[in-house]
Amino acid sequence: MDLQAQQTSSQFSFNPAITDQESDVLTDEALAFLHKLASRFAHRVPELLAAREARQAQFDAGDIPDFLPQTASIREDAWSIRGIPADLQDRRLEITGPPERKMVINALNANVKVFMADFEDSFSPVWGPVLQGQRNLTDAIARTISYNNPATGKHYALGDDPAVLICRVRGLHLKEKHVLLDGKPIPGALFDFALYFFRNHKALLENGSGPYFYLPKLQAHQEAAWWNDVFCFAEDELGLSRGTIKATVLIETLPAVFEMDEILFNLKDHIVALNCGRWDYIFSYIKTFRNHPDRVLPDRQVVTMEKPFLNAYSRLLVRTCHRRGAMAMGGMAAFIPSKDPEKNAWVLDKITTDKSLEAKNGHDGTWVAHPGLADTAKSVFDAALGDRKNQLDVTREHDAPITAKELTEPCEGDRTEEGMRHNIRVAVQYIEAWISGNGCVPIYGLMEDAATAEISRASIWQWIKHEKALSNGKTVTADFFRACLEEEMAVLQEEIGEDVFNRGKYVQAASMMEQLTTSDELADFLTLSGYELLD
Repeated sequence: MDLQAQQTSSQFSFNPAITDQESDVLTDEALAFLHKLASRFAHRVPELLAAREARQAQFDAGDIPDFLPQTASIREDAWSIRGIPADLQDRRLEITGPPERKMVINALNANVKVFMADFEDSFSPVWGPVLQGQRNLTDAIARTISYNNPATGKHYALGDDPAVLICRVRGLHLKEKHVLLDGKPIPGALFDFALYFFRNHKALLENGSGPYFYLPKLQAHQEAAWWNDVFCFAEDELGLSRGTIKATVLIETLPAVFEMDEILFNLKDHIVALNCGRWDYIFSYIKTFRNHPDRVLPDRQVVTMEKPFLNAYSRLLVRTCHRRGAMAMGGMAAFIPSKDPEKNAWVLDKITTDKSLEAKNGHDGTWVAHPGLADTAKSVFDAALGDRKNQLDVTREHDAPITAKELTEPCEGDRTEEGMRHNIRVAVQYIEAWISGNGCVPIYGLMEDAATAEISRASIWQWIKHEKALSNGKTVTADFFRACLEEEMAVLQEEIGEDVFNRGKYVQAASMMEQLTTSDELADFLTLSGYELLD
């Protein structure tokens, strides 16, 4: 494949070489566009990641996150975003999941307004499925997608009124090791964005929609400015008007909650909403305060949106977004339906309580992970919205100012041995699935993704570091964790059966869990080491 005509000073290569079977996705034209983007923007990503590390070093030394004095004028001045397209003004319910073919069809057919096709937390970026995911989304946009289940013979096809499609690209920390620029892997985010945008922008616009994206894991407004530059360059390169690309940014890191105005401002031509990425936000709270013994979280199961620091985050996001004309999306309900009627009633009650809190706070919509919960979650927002499409009229302008102290407040709750052992089994099962190529896994009644697994392992790491006592009086040490890990592996083997255990990568996953949890330094993301094990 000859890209010499497009190459300037940088060299583009592929490891392994592109095959004929991959060239339908990796066309000369798409790769030329990707090459231009990567040549122009990839070198800035290490600088942004280095800035994250420098900031974390300050938190490790005792600093507490706060609003930035140097950007006070952005927070205080009157301005608003460019606007929201018609098909994104009603987002009362969104469903998320990886771009697997059957899942794409089921999600687009669900009783939801938006489907977020996810190349990030619910996806394991094995090279083949990455490319197949792009094919699936292109087929969905063309309304030609279908799937025949070889086991059951069941046929899946797209309905007449599919949900609006949004693509979530990988975070800036993740690389695409199969595409090299001057011998170095390019950012996975650029790969995902470039292919989806280049391949689909015309058809999306012809359908009355557009190239819409979710941006994950941002930690600072400089990262938003980088994305804005990428969007502007892409629009100019393909002759599109400014603001054609629209983005929703997940506020799922603790540093980012203090820069929401600045993130909106730097993306104001392209942004339409912020989203409460609650699970990664909890993980980020642990990571940010990893050296702070007074801010160690309790059991993951009790860290709910009713906790003061999380409720403050939700209300501040609503107030900030609505003041600027942007929508404020609620977070994920990770529950999945149960076949047991009594347990399912409990699940639906939890969903109703959770979504009622979000609707009351003023959110414009929310997320579910399973189509079976769509009706319950949507009914809450249907009742709250009435004949409105959103809650942009809920300004919360008369609220007392939300302070840094509220947003960083320590969280009350027990640390239990039962909770720790549960976290071990969840994290090992998720890591095993991820390194086997599956990033979205039902475990113990919840749809687990990378974010929830990150909480499980990081929480234990923090308990070990600060030698926290459990509710039964036992102290959490590395040796105690290792003993629990060995015992829970035996429990897990009994739960899933010896055959499944032996066929899987559970021993490898347990080893990875042990290394992540007992290392001197808290690893930024488990997916970074896991990615090295993927094809």
